[in-house]
Amino acid sequence: MNGKERILRTLARQPVDRVPIGIIGIDYDTVERILSHETYLRARIKSQIAFWEGRRAEVVQSWIEDTIALHRRLDILDIVRINGSASSLVPPKDYQPEQVRPTGDNMWQAKDGRVWKAAPDSNEIMLVSQPARTVTIEQFDLNPQPVPPAPSIFEVVDAVIAAFKDTHYILGPSGEEAGMVMIGDGYNEQSFMAFIEQPELVRQAIVHYSKLGQINDQWYIRPGTDGVFWTTDFASNQGPFISPRMFRQFCLPSIKERVQQVKARDLTVFKHACGNNWALMDMFIEAGYDAYQGIQASAGMDLGDLKRKYGDKLTLCGGVTVENLVGGTQDDVRRDVERAMRTADQGGGFILDASHTVAYGTKYDNFMAMLDAYHEWAYKWPNEG
Repeated sequence: MNGKERILRTLARQPVDRVPIGIIGIDYDTVERILSHETYLRARIKSQIAFWEGRRAEVVQSWIEDTIALHRRLDILDIVRINGSASSLVPPKDYQPEQVRPTGDNMWQAKDGRVWKAAPDSNEIMLVSQPARTVTIEQFDLNPQPVPPAPSIFEVVDAVIAAFKDTHYILGPSGEEAGMVMIGDGYNEQSFMAFIEQPELVRQAIVHYSKLGQINDQWYIRPGTDGVFWTTDFASNQGPFISPRMFRQFCLPSIKERVQQVKARDLTVFKHACGNNWALMDMFIEAGYDAYQGIQASAGMDLGDLKRKYGDKLTLCGGVTVENLVGGTQDDVRRDVERAMRTADQGGGFILDASHTVAYGTKYDNFMAMLDAYHEWAYKWPNEG
């Protein structure tokens, strides 16, 4: 049984030869330890700077070669998730690099006033400031007509699919989800208040992005893809960003529609949503998600409780906390694996993964302990459960 077959059977609650494992992302510091050379793979700061400097070919080569080498080295993994979505693929071959200048303190500024700041301690580079802009309802056309993307933006995606489409379960890009649309500049008070103060604007924006996503599916869902992986978070550690009533009213209809559109292509939808999502879980089922990743124990999302309540309706992906991978001991990680694998002995529908990703700062020995403990438990429950 190969990885593709194992995941397909797990999603269908059918017997498998071992509990599957699918690590959604491994940041570059761990990749470099595994491959014994430098990489751009999930090196977000270094990759962005290289794109600004016009070194696209260098980054693309690394992303292709190192994604393939990593999954061949870690041949126990059943899933290959390809970095990239409708908004974050490689630039086209003939792109003009963004004109930015360093301003010190790990910051860069564009001519129009936008400012990016890098946080080396977390391997992140973010747009932290941009000129004030007015958002109007007219900006969200209800009949969007996007321009087809340049084929070269899929260079990495297509190469990785070609390497693994027969052996692994491929999670690739799509036209994006469009459930919780932020009016403004990201997850901030202004964006959330728009749901109360400008409800018609929010509704039209959601419809716009839903239609845009469906149109873009025809280009962004590549041949050989098995499922899509959506990453919009809906909650903080304390609970949903907006009330469950508002989530049902504003977000759920679009989510259900987009899920149905993807499933009409015979694909699955894996949903990442860290934070405390208990108040939204029934709506996750109603939406039709196939798998839930990002199960954050530190936000109160207990894997065992989720398995008991939703395990017959939703495949759960997780079990090893990012907190223990980064700041814990090898024994802490081993206990996470054991607890998760014992939970898996409840009718299948489980994929071992980290709670978020194997994030920057993960202790290499802790990651190896995760894989070692998985090997110890992987084949136990199918014969004993």
